[in-house]
Amino acid sequence: MSVKAHPFSRRARVLVPAVAVALLAATTAACDSDTTSEGTSSSVRTLTPDHSEHEESPSQEQSPGTQQSPGTQQSPRTQQRFAASVSAETERLRQEAAKRLEGVEGRGDAVADVSVSGLPVAASEEVRSARVRVTNPTDEPAFYAVKVEFVDAEDKVLDTVVVGVEDAPPGRTVDAQANSRKAAGVKTFPRVAQAERG
Repeated sequence: MSVKAHPFSRRARVLVPAVAVALLAATTAACDSDTTSEGTSSSVRTLTPDHSEHEESPSQEQSPGTQQSPGTQQSPRTQQRFAASVSAETERLRQEAAKRLEGVEGRGDAVADVSVSGLPVAASEEVRSARVRVTNPTDEPAFYAVKVEFVDAEDKVLDTVVVGVEDAPPGRTVDAQANSRKAAGVKTFPRVAQAERG
């Protein structure tokens, strides 16, 4: 019994260090594998939040709540800048139209392309407005210079307003607006005095 146990104990002594070395190597390999795996996962995690942030950021900016927020999208300063830019563009077109109408004799060559109609206004408003409708029958975009007269019930001209319509598309109808302060508070009838297509 003791003779048989002795070789087994020798074999056990030889196997234990071998197993220990094998386990150590396996643990090291596993650690290396885990490190590589964590590095890959880490890089994926690093990219994924960035990607999701890029996707979420526009949706947050486009959300209705964000768009309707007066502090971000519709501040008074932004509205004033927009109104000023629109006013400046309207004035530029008006001046261009006035220049083009200076040398026009009679009513111009585009009266048939233009119609006007009065817009309802409250008695308290400071302007009288008319909608100017321009239909371009040609094959190319065109600039329209239109002179609108505001007349009263006795056909007396109370005010004359010049409107410019830039790049009216071919075969399409576009709207513009003529506003008169002089005709405010009076029942007036707008009419086309001159219209020139250029």
